[in-house]
Amino acid sequence: MKRTFKMSAVALVLGAGAVLSAPAALAQTSPVVCPGYEKGKTTLVGERTGKKVQKAFEFYNEDQVDEALNVLYEIDPSDDFDKAYVNRFIGNLLAAQEGQGGKAYNYLVDSVKTKVLNDLEHAQTLKLLGDLSMQEEKYTDAVKWYNSWMDFTCKEDADVYTRLTQAYYESKQLDKMIEPADKAIALYEEPNKNPYVLKLTSYYERKMYDQTVLVAEELVRKFPEEPRWWTQLGMFYLQVEEYKKALSSFELADMQGFLKKESEAKALAQLYQSNGMPYRGAKTLEKFIKAGVLEEDAELTASIANAYHAAKDFKTAAKLYAKAAAETSDPEYYRKQGTLLLIAEDYKGAVKALENALERGIENPEKVHFTLMEANFYAGDYRAAYKHVQEAKKDRSLRRNAAAWEPYIKEKAKNRGINI
Repeated sequence: MKRTFKMSAVALVLGAGAVLSAPAALAQTSPVVCPGYEKGKTTLVGERTGKKVQKAFEFYNEDQVDEALNVLYEIDPSDDFDKAYVNRFIGNLLAAQEGQGGKAYNYLVDSVKTKVLNDLEHAQTLKLLGDLSMQEEKYTDAVKWYNSWMDFTCKEDADVYTRLTQAYYESKQLDKMIEPADKAIALYEEPNKNPYVLKLTSYYERKMYDQTVLVAEELVRKFPEEPRWWTQLGMFYLQVEEYKKALSSFELADMQGFLKKESEAKALAQLYQSNGMPYRGAKTLEKFIKAGVLEEDAELTASIANAYHAAKDFKTAAKLYAKAAAETSDPEYYRKQGTLLLIAEDYKGAVKALENALERGIENPEKVHFTLMEANFYAGDYRAAYKHVQEAKKDRSLRRNAAAWEPYIKEKAKNRGINI
């Protein structure tokens, strides 16, 4: 059973495989591209070791891995190359078995210590050791082995640079992630999101938000079909207080149908409000309720009411506060309804809503009495207005204003022949 190497950082999955070569086919095929490199002489296992290795290959080719390993374990070669070759063979077989990564790692380390393997096998083993280190959470070792592979081969490989970047991340060497991530980005023929994500993670976790924004912008440009990059970019713009850019990012995501989460819908609505477009914020919330993204409740209804209030659509706001109040009997919602109806010059409606607020035990009732005084005064009920102004005067912060209203109410009542 082949092993899948699973890595944890930023949801990347990177894998590696092992190449096994039969002893009769050990050509000195060199992966090395270092300047001045000359291909060395091919080394073969000795005759005694070779016979047993050949038997192990026969078992391996029949998918009898345990039998192949038993044969290899019995070999006790004295030659350095034979030792390295057998250790590599064992390590490769173990690496493909579940739960044997640690054991495979030790055999493979032994196989490269003496640097006697043929170049191709040595290079492949260095890379596999990097991958096994990642799997076994030996992240500092992974850095060492990937760098050893690059030093030995003088090659630059996008996947290896990406794995190296991830190894730096897992070993908390965040500042070292940027260089290999940039090299991986430059080497991939087709854009690959993984080095971008790692680079972004490095900047974000180091609180380098300006640089984080630049990487997020690049992710949107390279992978515009991916919904999450648009919303993440919007969130990063918020981090650096670029509110207009944040709104643009969320708007473009919305236009493409990318906003599917409650938090995203609410973020867009809030951005409309904070950018001076509360009416669009209210309409956005209503749209996402209709689409099923948001679940309507009294709190959300009150949020929409607040947006309409900011947009100076007082009647609609009052209507929605009334709806929230009916669902919860919250006196504060009744107070807000009454205040808005007063502004909208629906004085009788305001009186009713404000009385509901008092009946339900609202905090600071004197403030509601003051508003009731105004509503009753404009409705022409001067007796009621006078009664409420007396209650309002009990609040020290309102006393002066209430006292100023008192003679005015009396005068209006007197002019209309009303005795209060």
